[in-house]
Amino acid sequence: MSKYRWRSAAIAILVCPLLSAQDRTSTAGNAHPFAKTFQPFLDDHSMAGAVFLVADRTKVLDEETIGYADLATKRPMRTNQEFWIASMSKSFAGTALMMLVDEGKVKIDDPVEKYLPEFRNLMVQTPSGLVAANHPILVREILSHTSGIAKEPDNRGVPLAEQVKATAKTPLQSQPGTKYLYTNPGINTVGRIVEVASGMPYEQFLQERIFTPLGMKDTTFWPNDEQKSRLATAYHTDEKTGEQTALPAFALPDATYPKVYAWPSAGLFSTASDILKFCQMLLNGGEAGGHRYLSQAAIDTMSRTYTTPATGGSYGLGWQIEPNGYLHQGAFLTRMMIEPRNGLVEILMTQIVAPFTPRQLKVTGEFTHVADQAFAPAPNNP
Repeated sequence: MSKYRWRSAAIAILVCPLLSAQDRTSTAGNAHPFAKTFQPFLDDHSMAGAVFLVADRTKVLDEETIGYADLATKRPMRTNQEFWIASMSKSFAGTALMMLVDEGKVKIDDPVEKYLPEFRNLMVQTPSGLVAANHPILVREILSHTSGIAKEPDNRGVPLAEQVKATAKTPLQSQPGTKYLYTNPGINTVGRIVEVASGMPYEQFLQERIFTPLGMKDTTFWPNDEQKSRLATAYHTDEKTGEQTALPAFALPDATYPKVYAWPSAGLFSTASDILKFCQMLLNGGEAGGHRYLSQAAIDTMSRTYTTPATGGSYGLGWQIEPNGYLHQGAFLTRMMIEPRNGLVEILMTQIVAPFTPRQLKVTGEFTHVADQAFAPAPNNP
């Protein structure tokens, strides 16, 4: 791996003037709020670069880029930069399944074994040994990470059906419905249910039902050569020295995984503008371009909290839930948030590799705070 040390003065901010002056001006009269806020994060090497995008139901309100997509070549960050969005992929799995709910092909209160017989007669690992599950895992439990499914195995190097069969053979870590345990194999299981209920491969379902009709040309499990040329380099920052180390791209074929299969929990690559199309569709009640993708009832169902104080967590069906709306983040601190109350979509794209410094852990929260301060409508005064 190559290491590059950069002084503060060597990191440039690049704000791409792709929008009209009117679109770039926030409701608070604060143009380019993200460039101003995140310059110090570039200066102290907490990030190499980022794309920030805020929109309402119909238009982009602000789109900014800062820093570099690659430090070694000084390739500036662009608005069409490709990113590994990691766990943001989970929200596409949740949305795909809710499309099938709308069609009457799946029910969220159905047992998973109705669609995947390998999930019958599950066992739970306890301190005193294996015991039978107290009830069959329900579809809504795998979507909300309360199924008890273990974090492993999670092998993107084998076909999805085989991944899920391996999951079914692994003892649960807790009784279904009793504990929030964030798990990639659980969401991979959702993807497999989509395959069985729809009769098509998961990646084909996403392409035909979501990506192509929405015009999401840069969202894929397998970037082509042109898309790879736009892929932002991922960096780990040494907290003590500020040294930024470039790491190989995740979720692409490598020595460990010569072939990569559809990975519903974390395998997608995308751009900020593609993610915006998806999020605006949801913000607009499941409609875009005169086409209905989801019912409002389905959106309401997946964007409410299914975890409880007893289980822990704050999760819906494929989405993290917060007071202002629903969101999902990725492992490299990418983030998409939909705020129905404020009528906003907020998208952050960056590539910051764990283990995160305390400073880096503030990035996503600071992004949302700035977006809300600059663009959320002023409350109506009585």
